[in-house]
Amino acid sequence: MELELEALPDEVIAEIEVRDRWRRATAADGLEFLVTDIGKWPLGKTVRVAFLDGNDQLHADIEGATKQITDACNLTLDFGRNGGTYRRWTPADTVLAAEVRVSFDLPGYFSLVGTDSTDSSIGAGGGQVGGNPGQRSLNLGRYATNRPAQWEGTVRHEFLHALGFHHSHQNMRGTCEGEFRWEDEVGYVPTQDPAGTFVADAQGRRPGIYTYLAGAPNRWPRAKVDHNLRTVDAPDLVAGPFDTKSVMLYRFPAFFYKSTPSSCAPNGNGQNLSDGDKRGLGLLYPHAVDALADRQARADAVLEALGAGPEGVPEANGGDLAGAYRSRVEELAAEAASAR
Repeated sequence: MELELEALPDEVIAEIEVRDRWRRATAADGLEFLVTDIGKWPLGKTVRVAFLDGNDQLHADIEGATKQITDACNLTLDFGRNGGTYRRWTPADTVLAAEVRVSFDLPGYFSLVGTDSTDSSIGAGGGQVGGNPGQRSLNLGRYATNRPAQWEGTVRHEFLHALGFHHSHQNMRGTCEGEFRWEDEVGYVPTQDPAGTFVADAQGRRPGIYTYLAGAPNRWPRAKVDHNLRTVDAPDLVAGPFDTKSVMLYRFPAFFYKSTPSSCAPNGNGQNLSDGDKRGLGLLYPHAVDALADRQARADAVLEALGAGPEGVPEANGGDLAGAYRSRVEELAAEAASAR
């Protein structure tokens, strides 16, 4: 069975990992706000969406599929609809046409997470994907010519990434780390089908996840497997309960798991937001006054403590990351105050 997994380009992953190491180091000094809140959009914000390609009917369908998301939280997705046409962006843009810049032309599916979509340090070296005006932040490959059967679920999955959600199989409160069959079955002889996908050998022994994903169509090294599948177990990460009905939980082939049925496997329909997804949106983007006050208090505490940042912090467009994040925290604090 061939399975093409969702993944950002390698160079983008590398830039995000550099940035995240700085964030974790900063959080270790007591500034957890940067990690737990900085990736969210401001409360009540209108997040603009623009399209590179595709026609108006496809754009309308994408907008319709995201209504479940905005119905569940204090945030608006604005697709720039003017009659029957929708907002567009181009690779030649020098000013952001939208916070979320959608394309359909690259292979596969992916999205930058939350405010990474406008983080100019991501993709600063060029490339087709990043947080700069002429770069894609979200891709739905081949939707313009051949949408998959359950396309709405994939749209919701990617747009939840764009609003700050991570994959459920990487939730440290879940069982996937222990349930995944990382290594080959004992004695497995590497065997590939004509397409280059690793399959069971002549004795029926199966490849593990590392071997399988090293073959076609993914061709991932172990480090990329770890980045995309291993549990994220950082002390500064805020994670909700593991939710097997979430649209953020991948539907992997049965041989990925050690047991059948697996406690890591999804049991939702993969199309509609689960109750847990909706609760998560309500926590990230609440309407409640007490939640807004808590957001403002955390921002105020960070603004008191945030200095110039460690030496050697990568620069983005001539400015230091610490300064950029100070501005971001100030924005979040002001938004929380004005929304109350």
